[in-house]
Amino acid sequence: MRRLAARGAAGDVGEVAAPAADSTDCAQGRSPRPPRLIDLCAIWDPGVFLPAAGWKRASGTARRRLNEAEAVSGLSSVREAQVERLEAARPCRPGSRERDPVLRMARQQPPPWVHTAILLCLLNLTGAIEIPMDLSQPPTITKQSVKDHIVDPRDNILIECEAKGNPAPSFHWTRNSRFFNIAKDPRVSMRRRSGTLVIDFRSGGRPEEYEGEYQCFARNKFGTALSNRIRLQVSKSPLWPKENLDPVVVQEGAPLMLQCNPPPGLPSPVIFWMSSSMEPITQDKRVSQGHNGDLYFSNVMLQDMQTDYSCNARFHFTHTIQQKNAFTLKVLTNNPYNDSSLRNHPDMYSARGVAERTPSFMYPQGTASSQMVLRGMDLLLECIASGVPTPDIAWYKKGGDLPSDKAKFENFNKALRITNVSEEDSGEYFCLASNKMGSIRHTISVRVKAAPYWLDEPKNLILAPGEDGRLVCRANGNPKPTVQWMVNGEPLQSAPPNPNREVAGDTIIFRDTQISSRAVYQCNTSNEHGYLLANAFVSVLDVPPRMLSPRNQLIRVILYNRTRLDCPFFGSPIPTLRWFKNGQGSNLDGGNYHVYENGSLEIKMIRKEDQGIYTCVATNILGKAENQVRLEVKDPTRIYRMPEDQVVKRGTTVQLECRVKHDPSLKLAVSWLKDDEPLYIGNRMKKEDDSLTIFGVAERDQGSYTCVASTELDQDLAKASLTVLADQATPTNRLAALPKGRPDRPRDLELTDLAERSVRLTWIPGDDNNSPITDYVVQFEEDQFQPGVWHDHSKFPGSVNSAVLRLSPYVNYQFRVIAINEVGSSHPSLPSERYRTSGAPPESNPADVKGEGTRKNNMEITWTPMNATSAFGPNLRYIVKWRRRETRETWNNVTVWGSRYVVGQTPVYVPYEIRVQAENDFGKGPEPDTVIGYSGEDYPRAAPTDVKIRVLNSTAISLQWNRVYPDTVQGQLREYRAYYWRESSLLKNLWVSQKRQQASFPGDRPRGVVSRLFPYSNYKLEMVVVNGRGDGPRGETKEFTTPEGVPSAPRRFRVRQPNLETINLEWDHPEHPNGILIGYTLKYVAFNGTKLGKQIVENFSPNQTKFTVQRADPVSRYRFTLSARTQVGSGEAVTEESPAPPNEATPTAAPPTSPPTTVGATGAPAATTEATTVPTIPSVSPTTVATTTVATTTTTAATTTERPPTTTSGTKMPESAPDRQSIWNVTVLPNSKWANITWKHNFGPGTDFVVEYTDSNHTRKTVPVKAQAQSVQLTDLYPGMTYTLRVYSRDNEGISSTIITFMTSTAYTNNQADIATQGWFIGLMCAIALLVLILLIVCFIKRSRGGKYPVREKKDVPLGPEDPKEEDGSFDYSDEDNKPLQGSQTSLDGTIKQQESDDSLVDYGEGGEGQFNEDGSFIGQYTVKKDKEETEGNESSEATSPVNAIYSLA
Repeated sequence: MRRLAARGAAGDVGEVAAPAADSTDCAQGRSPRPPRLIDLCAIWDPGVFLPAAGWKRASGTARRRLNEAEAVSGLSSVREAQVERLEAARPCRPGSRERDPVLRMARQQPPPWVHTAILLCLLNLTGAIEIPMDLSQPPTITKQSVKDHIVDPRDNILIECEAKGNPAPSFHWTRNSRFFNIAKDPRVSMRRRSGTLVIDFRSGGRPEEYEGEYQCFARNKFGTALSNRIRLQVSKSPLWPKENLDPVVVQEGAPLMLQCNPPPGLPSPVIFWMSSSMEPITQDKRVSQGHNGDLYFSNVMLQDMQTDYSCNARFHFTHTIQQKNAFTLKVLTNNPYNDSSLRNHPDMYSARGVAERTPSFMYPQGTASSQMVLRGMDLLLECIASGVPTPDIAWYKKGGDLPSDKAKFENFNKALRITNVSEEDSGEYFCLASNKMGSIRHTISVRVKAAPYWLDEPKNLILAPGEDGRLVCRANGNPKPTVQWMVNGEPLQSAPPNPNREVAGDTIIFRDTQISSRAVYQCNTSNEHGYLLANAFVSVLDVPPRMLSPRNQLIRVILYNRTRLDCPFFGSPIPTLRWFKNGQGSNLDGGNYHVYENGSLEIKMIRKEDQGIYTCVATNILGKAENQVRLEVKDPTRIYRMPEDQVVKRGTTVQLECRVKHDPSLKLAVSWLKDDEPLYIGNRMKKEDDSLTIFGVAERDQGSYTCVASTELDQDLAKASLTVLADQATPTNRLAALPKGRPDRPRDLELTDLAERSVRLTWIPGDDNNSPITDYVVQFEEDQFQPGVWHDHSKFPGSVNSAVLRLSPYVNYQFRVIAINEVGSSHPSLPSERYRTSGAPPESNPADVKGEGTRKNNMEITWTPMNATSAFGPNLRYIVKWRRRETRETWNNVTVWGSRYVVGQTPVYVPYEIRVQAENDFGKGPEPDTVIGYSGEDYPRAAPTDVKIRVLNSTAISLQWNRVYPDTVQGQLREYRAYYWRESSLLKNLWVSQKRQQASFPGDRPRGVVSRLFPYSNYKLEMVVVNGRGDGPRGETKEFTTPEGVPSAPRRFRVRQPNLETINLEWDHPEHPNGILIGYTLKYVAFNGTKLGKQIVENFSPNQTKFTVQRADPVSRYRFTLSARTQVGSGEAVTEESPAPPNEATPTAAPPTSPPTTVGATGAPAATTEATTVPTIPSVSPTTVATTTVATTTTTAATTTERPPTTTSGTKMPESAPDRQSIWNVTVLPNSKWANITWKHNFGPGTDFVVEYTDSNHTRKTVPVKAQAQSVQLTDLYPGMTYTLRVYSRDNEGISSTIITFMTSTAYTNNQADIATQGWFIGLMCAIALLVLILLIVCFIKRSRGGKYPVREKKDVPLGPEDPKEEDGSFDYSDEDNKPLQGSQTSLDGTIKQQESDDSLVDYGEGGEGQFNEDGSFIGQYTVKKDKEETEGNESSEATSPVNAIYSLA
């Protein structure tokens, strides 16, 4: 049995009670389950309380606030003292009951985080006081069209302008800054009691003639208010120009761009590509559409020729699509066969004979570009590249990371979108396009500008004669905006002088104001990117206090809850308000009472003695006014005998008890839920006031049952589970032994007894197929709202075949019946004939009415639309009403046919009363309930002050600050947030990332801790306040320095064994020194199988990165452990082993634990143990040779050897698996885009693992691995990026390997250093090429003369004909054989070549096999090519090396 409680009270801020401890939780030592939540703020309404029906019906705003408040911890509760006095120490035991009702209710009060949510609600009680509409006041603009107003040319033009004031204002307009005479234009009219313009084109006319800039003026005798300057534009959808497009011819593998060039429209059209047969063009990372609408092919393939390509433009207002003439694509290819199997070929391009090439950018051009974006808009960066294979695109920001919360990739990573851009997003971004042939990047410099935005928007000023006041108009932007003041629509400079008024930049100061000072002031702030216009009136009134709420209200509240008594008032000068109880005593303020600025009295915890009559008195120099509120305190509803968990057999009877105690003056209702859904009480169930009985329990009755005891003020819940055991008895009759099946469908449905709100449905049952029918479900379908969708209407016992159905008005019904037995449900019957009921006014109103701000100056009212059975008539619509809660002004209303309405020009974060009433053509629905909504939030106006920093250790600091005042939050305070960044390292020449990081401190708290800092660094920090809108202004920048820490592990620890005598060790400095390195510590030990030698420790200087070990024993292997040291101590160690001999068998058991340091499964270093030297290992210490040269190498495999620690004793260590489950020997073999991962473990069979890896952009990914495999390949890596990796058990994430760091190689780098990039090699090749050229020139000169030319070192020795070619290495050029024709060119081998290059080096080799490798060097040897006769003989000529030829010339 589980206990749930949820309570509320009239005018109560919160309806929350903690559940009693679950007996199961107590037995298992767990904490009780968290409480169920009910809407805290939406139910808080003065007057008679209308209860919240539960969490599901709570408004979205309330649910959001509660979820945020739930994260707050460590806050003090206002009830802690009372609960401590009431609560006696008692053990938690199953079946315990709380005897003291006061203590029980004290236990059920909300936890501390609920009081935080209550505090957030109370922040709304400090709103500005507005003038009642029956008093004189200047005009105020309440509704206007948007600044850029685009209209449909097919409709009448509507330019909205509405205002309020007393007397009611009159309206006039300007067009293009000149008076717009509406009376002279018959098409233009103005709505009654409104300034809204209507331009009618039913009698003809061109809408384009009315384009321009409009401004509305609302005027009464106290002043003039202005609307924004509304730019009216008519939507345009021009036709596509006709053009004949020639076929586009392109070579396969080449890049291609098909231009769209759509006609300019207003607004811009939506572009998409299709074929002429209206089939969409499939897009991928090779073929995609750019932001400008053009279609880009990174490389063209033969299959692209199978369709044509047409650009389409869809225009928003006209809902038309225009199609451009289609492009025809012709692809030239070396492989005309379009084999579909090649599309999935691992190397599709080489299979089709397409040459591979490095990437190049198609858009944008060049290597750098710039882009400007406005603050608050979306930034879209785009890079489209060509290449073979298709390049991959990656995005980076110079000097930091991409904003993960705002950045998203589009168009197959070719576009980067950053939403809601701020000044922090400026900087340099670059896109990297790479394939296996290479990479290229483009840098985009982003500048963020800003249109004006408010810092302090001027507010209406209500003063009494002789009082002082000020209007403030502060805005920011980039460039800095200018501020212009106007009064009643005229520049302030041209207004009559006012000695009581002083202008000081963005502030107007009023002193000793008089009645004549009443006016409407306008503040216009603008820069080159936009403008802001705000109206604020100054009203000078002499009004005695008055009460604005109904008199003698009744508030009913549940005992021990929090409540609020409202007393809205007005007066000028602003009255002071005091509260009294029962007409006597002192002013109520302090202790259990708190009075807010708007006059509301909060009672923090209601007790019986708080019941009575409360009087609020408002006083100023002109008089006083008072009102009374009667408060009644009611006892809570509680279930004192709760249903118990039961296990019963099928077919038995079970009873679930639910006995309730409640306040006798409240009406009690007890209902039941099954599996958290309303329980249908069938003929097998009996519901009584204090129990639920189920007869003949079946398997479908199994589940959880919740008893809900509720009054109009609160409710209590208790839950129990029912488990049904199957009946194991054997069949006792022949029918039971027959096979059972689902019943056949009912048939022959007939409607009779047709009435206005009911009808009788009769049917003939189908065969039950050896299992009795237990129920019939009647379903209906209507053809107006959801035609074709069937809904459950009612359920009837299986013993009936006729039933009277209750119907709703104005629904065209059609029915069907489904039979149910213990096997399942039948197919639905055939539908009945249709029957339409007559219409009537709605009997209910829409549910889930909410009011939430989507902007700082609006409130969006939404609700769930009513369905067909609740519409009751045609043309269902909704009357939406709203008004400010504090002011009790007259209701605003509008009729809406949808399910939402947006109220504009609202103050920042104030409560509204909202009502939504249904109406159809037959009339209105009942009076709707009032729901409380809130307008939008604005950015906070203040930052935390007096920020103090205390350094805790090398990686953490403690913060303390002064909290901001609630009225500066301008919304719901979410959290305090610290932005901090690493300015520099105390180590010289160490580059650090200055990426801004943040730490959040939810709730209204004054302190917090920032951890995970880098040691030995200089940091800067700023504090801000965060509400639902965003960050407030930044506080003062603080600086602090973290002390020195221990270093990270040395990087790239490599063990090489060039021979059997020596072992070479190399390593790099730690990635994070975290201080000044003072050296390295190397521990190593020899081992042979399970035999261990003595551990040797070596200490090195901080500059030494190499070490050589002279092996004394060629048989044993060595295990090396290396760590770096600072003054603080040794850091993380890395362990490697020397390579195994070729003939060493691979052990099958887990590796042995060996000194000096073992990295366990949890990453903690094991203790160092000294092992006794075994006889098989020589006791002679190995000779060591140390070097101080820093080596730079490229590592392609990162291997970490990890073993669980064990204890060594004696001289023998058996090789066995660790005692506890572990993962070790995680090995990474990376390439440029993939890596192979292997590991060892001692888990049982069937264990699944997860490989988790994170790149340097902090993008985390996981790969699940099945039990059969102990390796996996990661295939989505990026070249040249650093990754961290770990392996853990899928069943227990706590059992994990240590974290491995590795780096992928670049796409164009070989595993070893490329000799072609070495300077000495390039110089040598240039020298050889120059000498070869000289040799060729000499050979051609000698050849023209004939004879033999020695190429070896034989100076001044004449060569005779008897000298053999093979011995002297000479070339024999003869003028007698194969003489060339005139005009032809002869190669060195004597063949005639026409129209070919004279210096073809291929002709110098045998068979044309001479070639150049990738670095341009010539491969092969220059050989003498024999003529035909010599080739056919048995002679052979020795190929002469070009180097020898060069020596002979020397």
